[in-house]
Amino acid sequence: MEKFVIQGGVPLSGTIVPAGNKNGALPILAAALLTDDECAIRNVPRIADVEAMLDLLRELGARADWIGENEVAIRADGLASTEVDRDLSERIRASFLLAGPLLARHGRALMPPPGGDVIGRRRLDPHLDAFKALGATVAHDRDILLTAPRGLAPCDFLMDEPSVMATENALMAAALTPGDSVIRNAASEPHVQDLARMLVKMGAAIDGIGSNVMTVHGVERLHGCRHRVAPDHIEIGSFMALAGVTGGELTITDVIAEDLRMIRMVFARLGLESEIRGEDLFVPGGQKLVIHDDAGGYQPKVEDGPWPAFPADLTSIALALATQSEGSVIIHEKMFENRLFFTDKLQLMGAAITICDPHRALVVGPRRLRGERLESPDIRAGMAMLIAALCADGTTEIGNVRQIDRGYERIDERLRALGARIERVEDSQRVHAH
Repeated sequence: MEKFVIQGGVPLSGTIVPAGNKNGALPILAAALLTDDECAIRNVPRIADVEAMLDLLRELGARADWIGENEVAIRADGLASTEVDRDLSERIRASFLLAGPLLARHGRALMPPPGGDVIGRRRLDPHLDAFKALGATVAHDRDILLTAPRGLAPCDFLMDEPSVMATENALMAAALTPGDSVIRNAASEPHVQDLARMLVKMGAAIDGIGSNVMTVHGVERLHGCRHRVAPDHIEIGSFMALAGVTGGELTITDVIAEDLRMIRMVFARLGLESEIRGEDLFVPGGQKLVIHDDAGGYQPKVEDGPWPAFPADLTSIALALATQSEGSVIIHEKMFENRLFFTDKLQLMGAAITICDPHRALVVGPRRLRGERLESPDIRAGMAMLIAALCADGTTEIGNVRQIDRGYERIDERLRALGARIERVEDSQRVHAH
């Protein structure tokens, strides 16, 4: 087990290139199962969740090889199984993204319950409802057996919630189902759009990409393609907050400005200004962070929601940023009831946070934070703790860093390049309390 040892108080400045979107790469890798041809995927983040997905593909009989630093070639012309490995599935929730491609191409998928972050219950019902609408039979015991021996049929389907992964599963299944399928109340996050663009390259036609109604003109056969995973807007938001709390001047290159509009708006409400300069995002250094009250002096709040609302994955990051902003704000995490349970770690460091209920926290800032010993419970909480550690006085130790590694590629190396004092050490080297 490894931990990070961080000396806080150094401004993070310089230029950084964001990694490819983790939540975009996973369905894009799964989509390679939809064809016999080779798919070459570039800008793939080398993180634990991606390696778990590649292991799942290999276990099914696909060839999946790194052919460059961040490039993967996948060929699924000889699948040996439609049964997804239980142990590997427990490593990532995205294992369930294999259901749509297996069902569409082979008429069968046996899916164990997926694993992933413990941030609250995430329903599988929208996935199963989509498969049923496409004509599959669903048998649910300990595992979930999906069958469509005569193939899937196009449909007009209304999702009961705009689930990102269920939308991705429905898109992949419909792309290989000849005819026109309509997905209503679809998720429209940047990573959903990226998957849709890849499916178009593979031979499907999709209308309404980026909206909540998508029409998929499915085909009998999809072909291989080359595709570049779009930059990770969640990582970009994380780096913006890191620059803000440490007072550094940061340029983030190769961004998609449209994906950042709401993030920049919400961070500006917390006092962090940023500029788009061509393909880059610039965060000016030395900003005095002041929270903007709502008109009339009312209590402001940051709340997440389905795209294009503020992303749920950035609520932990916004909360960490707010600890260093002058004023008070309510962070309202609507989507996951356990997401805010890490705040006791920041309270231990000196943050003024009051948990109102499982979904809401009141943050009052700015507070000087001090180094502590912490454990990371999930990916985004881990990054929030890292943000706090880098602006805290003294030394912070963060254990269970594999949780952070699941979502952020070589984060310690990349932060050191910006001036951070952060080391990765074996946790057996933990210094015992005096």
